[in-house]
Amino acid sequence: METQASKHNNRLPRQVRLDGNLRRHRGNTKMAIKLAKTNIKQCESVSDNKNENKWYVGGLYFECLQCGACCAGPDEGYIWVTKPEIAFIAKFLAEPAEQLWGKYIKRMGKRATIIEKPITRDCIFLTNTGGKRGCAIYPIRPNQCRAWPFWPDNLTTSDAWNRAIIKCAGINRGKLYTFEEIEKLRKQKTWWADAD
Repeated sequence: METQASKHNNRLPRQVRLDGNLRRHRGNTKMAIKLAKTNIKQCESVSDNKNENKWYVGGLYFECLQCGACCAGPDEGYIWVTKPEIAFIAKFLAEPAEQLWGKYIKRMGKRATIIEKPITRDCIFLTNTGGKRGCAIYPIRPNQCRAWPFWPDNLTTSDAWNRAIIKCAGINRGKLYTFEEIEKLRKQKTWWADAD
């Protein structure tokens, strides 16, 4: 049986109830952090609207610092490319697409990936000129590269997003990307006009 006080408490938004708890635990940093994380998690699941229940519905800040960390190993894994992207790379490098295989691109099962440098596991197209890193194929870089840091794994929770800062100092600074922009990048929509 609910008391009058518990009925009233259940009508308050979760965020308000948790904010009150945060104020009570001001002196206890560990407890305040724990409650703040709980606040974020509960706010993530409050809305019934499919888009509004994503924690980043208000947008996220990101600025590319051109550090090349997202292109450098050893952690990132494969750089997947599609047939149209391979054709764009070939045209950009003025080489026949067949000659890219083994030199820049390799097969992994049924998919294709850009080759990484053997020792560093950096992307083969990562350049380093005068201490500045860049991409040798930047204008036609693959969707996977265009979508960084808005990859599904980084967007699962705010904690996952904040952990990505370890790899990328441009997270949480610079331009505010809207929810719609993030979703477009997250879903890795093709950037070329006539995709097949």
